[in-house]
Amino acid sequence: MDTRGRALGALCVTEIVSWGVLYYAFPVLVGAISADTGWSIGAATGAFSVGALVSAGAGIVVGRLIDRHGPRAVMTTGSVVGVVATVAIATAPTLPLFYAAWAVAGIAQSATFYPPAFAALTGWYGEQRVRALTTLTLVAGFSSTVFAPLTAALLGPLGWRGTFGVLAVVLAVVTVPLHALLLTPAWRGRERAEGAEGAGTDREHARAVLRNPRFALVTAIMTVGAFGLYATTINLVPLLESRGLDLGLAALGLGLTGAGQVLGRLTFVPLVRRSTPRTRVAGVLLLGSAGVIALALVPGPAALLIALAIVAGAGRGLHTLLQASTVADRWGTRAFGRVNGVFSAPVTLAVALAPAGGVAVAALTGGFPSAFLVLGLATVAAALIGLVV
Repeated sequence: MDTRGRALGALCVTEIVSWGVLYYAFPVLVGAISADTGWSIGAATGAFSVGALVSAGAGIVVGRLIDRHGPRAVMTTGSVVGVVATVAIATAPTLPLFYAAWAVAGIAQSATFYPPAFAALTGWYGEQRVRALTTLTLVAGFSSTVFAPLTAALLGPLGWRGTFGVLAVVLAVVTVPLHALLLTPAWRGRERAEGAEGAGTDREHARAVLRNPRFALVTAIMTVGAFGLYATTINLVPLLESRGLDLGLAALGLGLTGAGQVLGRLTFVPLVRRSTPRTRVAGVLLLGSAGVIALALVPGPAALLIALAIVAGAGRGLHTLLQASTVADRWGTRAFGRVNGVFSAPVTLAVALAPAGGVAVAALTGGFPSAFLVLGLATVAAALIGLVV
């Protein structure tokens, strides 16, 4: 296996662990946090949301750093910051310090989650990037499968603070050495290799892309699509309960959206061969919105609703790979880190706001079926605009 293959394998492992510790553990532990500290679940969740907001903003800076220094130093530092943040979360004695700890965790997320990994693989693999990106998202998609039950198992004997303490050790032992020792493929940092002239050329390219109206429109389309697909799938349980399914069956439907994501990602490589960047964005968003709108309109039976949930999940899974590849497909890989950092920031923000946003849309429209319809139609509108951008 060459250095690129070892780096890809390392990222598959570190993405599972980084997402598991810095994202998926919190929903499992939030009830115990509230019960132990007296902080409301809403207040505790607010800290988690602050972390996501910080991650969205910090990602712009992280993209520039990767262009200049490569992913090894940036992602290793991000892992170290993540360990510090997780320890701070575990030991936070007050709610303000809990918020501060999650803000630091947001910095770590920006340097260890998908966007920096996408930048790394795009830089290393170039024209062969699609298979590498697909492999990464397929494997890393099992993060919740691994860490949700692991976190629940640790919670009983250790409590939430002890659980975060153990997870900090896992993060330190796994991600720091893998990032430091295996993210070693050569990095063509034009700003360093070509001096001031090359740096200016890269900056000018990035500036031209970021000022292009098409870039703003494509970013908006992907952001609307992310909000619509994430806000609906994350709120699938109350939608299915409103259709008469019991909690266990509704939870099964939510779980199977993960299978839908995997199935969707498996189709991405052949989809790339048979589509253009425009039709690819539109097709993925139309697929996801079809499942969402059908869930809004179809009253049952349960098996059909769960099948539609899998379709919606497939659209969401494909959307992740669209986020990874859209910038390179349309504007090339030059200055990819900084351009993709700006592109990913509003998408990351939309994903962060999606859980609460879906609930808010349901409150405004009179229930989850109507919310799914509104969000599905908004995603259709984004898809249709994508056909001409």
